[in-house]
Amino acid sequence: MELNFERGAVLLLLIAAVVAILTRRLRLPYSVGLVAAGMVVALLPFAPKVSLTKDLIFTGLLPPLIFEAAFYLRWQELRRDMPVIVVLATAGVLLSAAITTVGMHFLAHWEWLSALVFGVLIAATDPVSVIATFREANVQGRLRRLVEAESLFNDGTAAVGFGIAAALASGHSLTGLAMTRTALITVGGGLLCGALVGHLVLYLIVSTNDHVVETACTTIAAYGSFLLADSLQVSGVLATLTAGLILGNLRTRGPISERGRETLQAFWEFAAFVANSIVFLLIGMHEASRRFGPVWFPAAVAALLVILGRAAAIYPICQLFARSSLRVTKQHQHVLFWGGLRGALALALVLGLPEGVPRAEEIVSVSFAVVAFSIFVQGLSIAPLLRALGEIPRESRT
Repeated sequence: MELNFERGAVLLLLIAAVVAILTRRLRLPYSVGLVAAGMVVALLPFAPKVSLTKDLIFTGLLPPLIFEAAFYLRWQELRRDMPVIVVLATAGVLLSAAITTVGMHFLAHWEWLSALVFGVLIAATDPVSVIATFREANVQGRLRRLVEAESLFNDGTAAVGFGIAAALASGHSLTGLAMTRTALITVGGGLLCGALVGHLVLYLIVSTNDHVVETACTTIAAYGSFLLADSLQVSGVLATLTAGLILGNLRTRGPISERGRETLQAFWEFAAFVANSIVFLLIGMHEASRRFGPVWFPAAVAALLVILGRAAAIYPICQLFARSSLRVTKQHQHVLFWGGLRGALALALVLGLPEGVPRAEEIVSVSFAVVAFSIFVQGLSIAPLLRALGEIPRESRT
């Protein structure tokens, strides 16, 4: 990462603070404002030299965002909706990926392997984008729980699917049994790593009532679970998610001191703000440096297919639960559909494409184009949609 740390960090935080103030006054989504600001900053001569890489997103920015979101998910509430969340995060992602893959092959005339790689990496909704948007809109209750949990869990499916698709595109031969074994090891290993780190950190927290140490322990849990899983080549996203759920739910039983709870809330709110800000600013800066003219047609096709794939993943699957106590209302289905933004996760995956993948550079450009469409078109319209559906007051600021 090329960066004059002192100047770059201060400049990015300053921009984030200014954008936060301006977007609140203008009633615009904070994430959209950051991406736009990043695009402007990239054109300035004093722009910080920060490279948007897979390692920066995965190991630097995603762990605190995922941990903070999972830390405040209540298991008792989450468990009631788990069947819906699991089906959306697995079958929904696979269905969406399949539609995008087939469409890119027949409409954009991409090779099957290139279309498959792109379809899988772009299928999952991004917790960074989704959670930021819904928090700005002050969405509460079951809708927010469904959106947050589904966007967090479907990352595991996307990461596993992308690994398999990238291996196939690189020329490796995988049987159905091998792909199933890889998926089970990646998912199960991630869950086990998160559970192990989460319980070890919880043991440390029980041994102290120092709020500073408690905060340090949760930071260790967020990054330690991810790094452990990543070193074992299993799902770091699921590991951090599991660690966050364990610490967030067991903390209510008393292991964390009262002052520690207050400190943790303030610390993780700030950590999420910083990570969100850097993610969206860097996306904007990277978008400004790319040329989308040569890929305008496949990018337009991809944006349409991603929307169609998301619709096919939401409405039919929710219909499966229509006659049960887990029924998802039409209003919530509309929000789940249009709130399926793409962002940092897709970019982290595409920036980590292995050598030998056909159309690699074109896949990268189209992925950035789809993310830009998602953030600006869907990001700007999600709050008006929430107001129209009565999910937030009409006078509420985004």
